[in-house]
Amino acid sequence: MQADFWQARWQQNQIGFHQAAVNPYLQAHWPGLGLASGVGVLVPLCGKSLDLAWLAGQGMRVVGVELAQKAVEAFFAEQGLEPEVQTRGAFRCYQAGDVQLWCGDFFALTAADVASCTALYDRAALIALPPPMRERYVRHLASILPQARAGLLVTLEYDQALLPGPPFAVLEDEVRALYGSDWTVRQVACRDVLAESPKQRNAGADYLDERVYQLSR
Repeated sequence: MQADFWQARWQQNQIGFHQAAVNPYLQAHWPGLGLASGVGVLVPLCGKSLDLAWLAGQGMRVVGVELAQKAVEAFFAEQGLEPEVQTRGAFRCYQAGDVQLWCGDFFALTAADVASCTALYDRAALIALPPPMRERYVRHLASILPQARAGLLVTLEYDQALLPGPPFAVLEDEVRALYGSDWTVRQVACRDVLAESPKQRNAGADYLDERVYQLSR
């Protein structure tokens, strides 16, 4: 998916991927990571997710990365926050309280930019990318987060032949192939959500599994 694709989705308000509530898997499984208050958490391709505010409410220092300026500004507006804005390299950096959103290309992010982050939360990044970009994404994560010790990853599994994506199906074998050399990967939840997904049902899918993985080093 190229930058123009996501910019157009936000400009046209085609953001069915945005959840109107905090992700329940985050609420259920984040505490199991055992992270102390004050830990920095990287949230790639974060959009205007309510998960950002929830993480901050748990005492985390949140660093989100998002390409679309409209999404970044919408997050702070909807939270009733007035962010400070600075230019940092190729990014515009918005911050209010414990939430800092970097507006720009995730692949331009450096290890110095996220040196404060020792945890990772990915609900919408990996499944937003086609296979070649998924490999590049995970390699980039490894290069900028050598200090990270824990993370939470949410994926989808379905018959990719029925729909082109995004969101893309990322099977468990691929998750383990992508992350297994750098992380210990443990699946902590799996739920079929086909009943909640008319797009998938109309395409003829007979399952749509959400899977949740804890990552640790």
